[in-house]
Amino acid sequence: MPLTRSLSMTSLSGLPLWDEEDLPVDDLLLFEVAWEVTNKVGGIYTVIQTKAKITVDEWGENLFMMGPYYEHNFNTQVEQCEPPNPAIKKAMGALIDNGCLVYFGRWLIEGSPYVILFDTGSAAWNLDRWKGDLWDTCGIGMPAHDREANDSLLFGSMVAWFFKELTDELGDSPNVLAHFHEWQVGAGLILCRSRKIPLATIFTTHATLLGRYICAGNVDFYNNLDKFNIDQEAGERQIYHRYCLERAAVHCAHVFTTVSQITAVEANHMLHRKPDVVTPNGLNIKKFSAMHEFQNLHSTNKGQIQEFIRGHFYGHLDFNLEKTLFFFIAGRYEFSNKGVDIFLESLSRLNYLLRVHKNDVTVVVFFIMPAKTNNFNVETLKGQAVRKQLWDTAHTVKDKFGKRLYEALLKGDIPDMNTILDRDDFTIMKRAIYATQRHTLPPVTTHNMLDDTSDPILANVRRIGLFNARTDRVKIVFHPEFLSSTSPLLPMDYEEFVRGCHLGVFPSYYEPWGYTPGECTVMGIPSVTTNLSGFGCFMEEHVSDPTAYGIYIVDRRFRSADDSCNQLTQFMFGFCQQSRRQRIIQRNRTERLSDLLDWRYLGRFYMHARSLALSRAFPDKFKMEPLAPPQTEGFRYPRPGSVPPSPSVSVHSTPHHSDEEDDEEPYDEDMEAERDRQNIKAPFTLGATPEGKKTHPGESAN
Repeated sequence: MPLTRSLSMTSLSGLPLWDEEDLPVDDLLLFEVAWEVTNKVGGIYTVIQTKAKITVDEWGENLFMMGPYYEHNFNTQVEQCEPPNPAIKKAMGALIDNGCLVYFGRWLIEGSPYVILFDTGSAAWNLDRWKGDLWDTCGIGMPAHDREANDSLLFGSMVAWFFKELTDELGDSPNVLAHFHEWQVGAGLILCRSRKIPLATIFTTHATLLGRYICAGNVDFYNNLDKFNIDQEAGERQIYHRYCLERAAVHCAHVFTTVSQITAVEANHMLHRKPDVVTPNGLNIKKFSAMHEFQNLHSTNKGQIQEFIRGHFYGHLDFNLEKTLFFFIAGRYEFSNKGVDIFLESLSRLNYLLRVHKNDVTVVVFFIMPAKTNNFNVETLKGQAVRKQLWDTAHTVKDKFGKRLYEALLKGDIPDMNTILDRDDFTIMKRAIYATQRHTLPPVTTHNMLDDTSDPILANVRRIGLFNARTDRVKIVFHPEFLSSTSPLLPMDYEEFVRGCHLGVFPSYYEPWGYTPGECTVMGIPSVTTNLSGFGCFMEEHVSDPTAYGIYIVDRRFRSADDSCNQLTQFMFGFCQQSRRQRIIQRNRTERLSDLLDWRYLGRFYMHARSLALSRAFPDKFKMEPLAPPQTEGFRYPRPGSVPPSPSVSVHSTPHHSDEEDDEEPYDEDMEAERDRQNIKAPFTLGATPEGKKTHPGESAN
């Protein structure tokens, strides 16, 4: 009997039913193999960690995750225990008896899946022999200087050895299904298939190796996919052996998957195999019991950011914080791939528009990207100290004022406001005011950069001249460290910071998926993405009018860089023109899309891939219906009922709006949400764009 899930797939209101039958998980063992199991390196860690709960709900005790052993990670994230399955215990024993250490336990995350961790260091004495095996098997040579590739070979060889021992012990039942993520674990898949080990295999590439390298060189990648000499490009970048591992794993797998449609196109050209299934990345969505609760969190966390701004811009705080919007970009410091180049250029144009239209809105833009620093900027620390001193002074005077007022009222007197504060009180306040005087501009960066002359962000800030001057309506704060609640500057976790901002901007050129705009969506924060990111393509496919739901999609594929900059500028300028009420309504709509990104829905694509792999590896045991839904089928959220049909009606033509002017606009969040649930379109297949017609983000097909 299949294990019952803790939450039905049909519980997401409005989403179509999933008709595929459950796999007989009692007669199967599922292994998820990834370099980032218990080992946080990048985005794949988030995928594995967040997907664990829904996978455990489906597979129960028959799910095992496999990754490399690192002592610190094991001691802090894993509860060691004995394997419940005798065959797994015996397979581990075979490796341990030969000097290769293997560890077993429960990963202390939501779902608590079992993990099997392989100590590559204990098997290093086999490296030369295993290099020879790989060369004899598939003609791939591993250079001695590439430590990461050598570690991946050690890991893959141990995994293949483990699967050989396991399948020999299990025999014909239960069958084994192994899902490999990324090229670092590709050697294990290649060796399993070359040794004819009886197991079903899936390989997922979250981003092609070569694609990431080529895009970093400012190349028009997606419009020239068919023109690259792949072998030459890999050789020139000295990653040919890694590319060979990745490509061989792709072609050896029973089922090949990618995380987005745009990556599927890329993989077809780079790796010469069309993905069988697209498996989008999801998140664990925790819905609030009250609709307004996430709005309250936005208000609370925005207050914390405003406190930082008061300190950072002391002496130049001549703008109204209640009319200040917070934009941000976050992620790995990849200047071109993450779209920081066009973002900065667009900010320069936005600053010009806001000044020309004499708009009283100020935009503070945060760049949260880790770079090489040696310490906090002294001027930034001083700003927070000045703010705190002002706060303490104000409270001291307030306490004195309150006490004297209280005593006067007790006597039945109305105090003279000119005498209730003495000369010393005024002296203290004047000294506090003089302390806020500043003869320099507020710093652009919060830290001392090790090489600020060649830093791409700072170099472009100098080029566009956004130095946080009084006349600038766009201010820049570059925070070259990930956020932490223990920071003396901005004591907030990333989630708190995102909830306090108004707009996330991620105009990436190379982004196979894009967790950052997805995280904004589930927190009810509008975001900017592109049609070259997996997230942007996913939203275009599933939402009729993404802009109405706070998902602004910049066209970076069919437009020039200058046109993309103009489009991004218009998106941001239009956002600045919205009233407070309009922003609240938009956040409600954005948060409503979070169901689309829930693993309870997106996990079904992984189920489809597993069924397909089993039907190909064990055709006598597992059959798959030929009419099973392909990866391009989905559904679409309709245009919100309260949005006028013409964009000119929904966006004001004047450059400024008060927060009160739209108070009479009729809007019922619950009614609109219910209308959306009823009007979600039936599943459809995404067709090709007719020749001569290119649909751009924001255009509705209706």
